[in-house]
Amino acid sequence: MVRIILAAIAVGFCLIGGIGYGIAAEAVDLALVIATDTSRSVDEVEARLQREGVAAAFRHPQVIEAIQSGYHRRIGVAYIDWSSHMYSTVVLPWRVIDGPASADEYAKALTAAPITLGQRTSISEGLDLAYKLLADGSMQATRRVVDVSGDGPNNYGRPVTDSRDELVAKGITINGLPIINERDQFGPGRNLKDLDDYYRGCVIGGTGAFIIVAKDFQDFSNAIRRKLIFEIADLMPPDQRRRPVGIVPAAASDDQRFGSGYTYPGGCDAGERMWRREFDYNPSFR
Repeated sequence: MVRIILAAIAVGFCLIGGIGYGIAAEAVDLALVIATDTSRSVDEVEARLQREGVAAAFRHPQVIEAIQSGYHRRIGVAYIDWSSHMYSTVVLPWRVIDGPASADEYAKALTAAPITLGQRTSISEGLDLAYKLLADGSMQATRRVVDVSGDGPNNYGRPVTDSRDELVAKGITINGLPIINERDQFGPGRNLKDLDDYYRGCVIGGTGAFIIVAKDFQDFSNAIRRKLIFEIADLMPPDQRRRPVGIVPAAASDDQRFGSGYTYPGGCDAGERMWRREFDYNPSFR
């Protein structure tokens, strides 16, 4: 009798511990963090286009088909708005999507949640916040992926390559969705015209990493739908399948190759240098 009581107590502690003992963790094919840019260069209309684009994508039949094609026939999804420290936030914590009903519930919750508009552009902050979610033990996933979108290079916080390298070392894949934003509301010299190359060389990494480019914010909905299908189905876009996978440390020489087989010629600190140049030109700028 004593043994039975002790066993029951032990089970109770395991249940209380939940995630720590692996009991409460959801078994899914993919743990996916969607990280969207809400920095100062993104206005409320553009932020809403991103939010509604993700919601529409999860309602799309091809995305649902991709979700249900896996072994567990379900994925875990979390969503964050990122910009810089004190502004980045978890919009929706982990939710399991396994079909049209749960996808629709997710989409409704996502579009109803408030948008957090921030300041500086810290892709590294977004990646670090995504890692905290992936490391919390809520999802027992075969694959872990961060889907990061943005309209500019890292210009705040720690170097983006430091965050990228740490996540990749933990077995996490980072895929990118650069948004080409020609609005240039802060004047000439603040937009990175080859943002797609920057994402290839400085942001993405890990097994099967790839980018999908959005021509502008209006194109985001189409781009994120295509991207989610590839990510969930564990595929790569046809034009990127033959590129080698790996990373090169931030201090690597220009003749070395990173990730998709490409080294960004402008240097991965391009955003920081652009910001310093603007600040030196206009010291009153904040």
